[in-house]
Formats: sequence, C-alpha cells, structure tokens
Amino acid sequence: MDRTEAQELHTAPSDALSQVYREHAPFVWRSLRRLGVPPDALEDALQDVFVVAARRLEAFEGRSSMKTWLFGIAMRVQRSRRRSQARHDRKLGALTHETGAPPADAYARQDAQRVLTQMLQHLSEDKRAVFVLVELEGEAVVDVARALGANSNTIYTRLRAARKALQTMARQWAETERV
Repeated sequence: MDRTEAQELHTAPSDALSQVYREHAPFVWRSLRRLGVPPDALEDALQDVFVVAARRLEAFEGRSSMKTWLFGIAMRVQRSRRRSQARHDRKLGALTHETGAPPADAYARQDAQRVLTQMLQHLSEDKRAVFVLVELEGEAVVDVARALGANSNTIYTRLRAARKALQTMARQWAETERV
C-alpha cells in the first residue's frame, strides 16, 4: 500500500478497515502463530491486532507497507500477551506449589506445539521477527528495516544469525528423532 492508498484510507474508515482485514487477516494470523501465540489464543490475538489497527488506521501514513505495519502491531500484541501469560503462569505456579496439583492444560499445550514453532521460540524476538517477515512472509529487507526501526545491515545480520541458529536446531532435532 502506497501513500495514495494510505490517503484513501482516511476517506471511509470502516470500509478501509474491512478491506485491510480481508486482505491481511491470513498474514496476521500466520504471523501471530509464528511469533508464538498459542493456537487457542490466536483468534483473540487476531482481534486485538485489528482493534489496534482500527484505532490507528487514520494515522497510517504509508511510510511502510500495510503488511509490515500490521506485523509491528502483531509483535506488540504478542509481547503483551506473553507478559500477561507469564504473570498468569507465575500466579498459577504459586498456587500449584501450594496445592501440589499440576495445571490441567500443561500437557495439552506441549502436544499442540509444532517443531518450527518450537525452534522459532529459541530465537530472540528481534531475530524471530526478521526471520518471519523476510523468510516466511517474503517481505523486502528494506521494508522490514523501516517497520522495525533498524537499518538494512542490522536486518541482514539478524537474518543470518537466525538462519544459522535454526539450522543448528534443525540438525539437533533430526539427530534426536533418529535415535
């Protein structure tokens, strides 16, 4: 989406939001999943992203693509959810410690994770974001740099580091599976 399209967004906000949702919801869904949002929370996280997008759509200036703008929102939503989940887990852990009962959904969550999601979780947020946008979503490095507020060389460095780390994890996983 270029600046002309961004200007068109200002004319009919509800129509513009509908259009943005239709065009980009699958991308945001995939991004949230790849950023580590658990499957049972994906719908809520997707809604959170578009609630934020609805509030800020009129301020979108087209300096980045719509996809990278939405990805930035998705990253912030995921971080917020992760912090909330960590607080919840700490409280649940304290309760579990006091009662001696394991949380009921712990085993279900472990079974639901996929190998790629597991490996992506071992990357730092910066490397994961770059890898997801460039490698999995096919975004241009220049757009990713603009969206993440970094220069292109930094993005290339993070991408190389992410690739190397994922290759190492994949080799280790393959060796474990053979045994």
